[in-house]
Amino acid sequence: MTIKKELNNIDKDRIIEMAWEDRTTFDAILMQFGLKEQEVINLMRTEMKPSSFKMWRERVQGRKTKHEKLRAFREGRFKCSMQRQINNNKISKR
Repeated sequence: MTIKKELNNIDKDRIIEMAWEDRTTFDAILMQFGLKEQEVINLMRTEMKPSSFKMWRERVQGRKTKHEKLRAFREGRFKCSMQRQINNNKISKR
């Protein structure tokens, strides 16, 4: 039995943002929000326009960087100097 947490709009926006990022894995979303890959797909389907969802699915389907086990690199991660810091699921100001 799994307990489903009700997501607020801020959480949904962050999950969608993370799902669009090439280097953010579904495992990272699972760890932070407790949503499995299929649940992320379902969220994207309900929260996005059909054309945007279709574009996203084509983009991530089979993408190695979205799956931790398929990645070529294991340590470290790329971080753009313009990327904001994320602390406790809150985006801090620069």
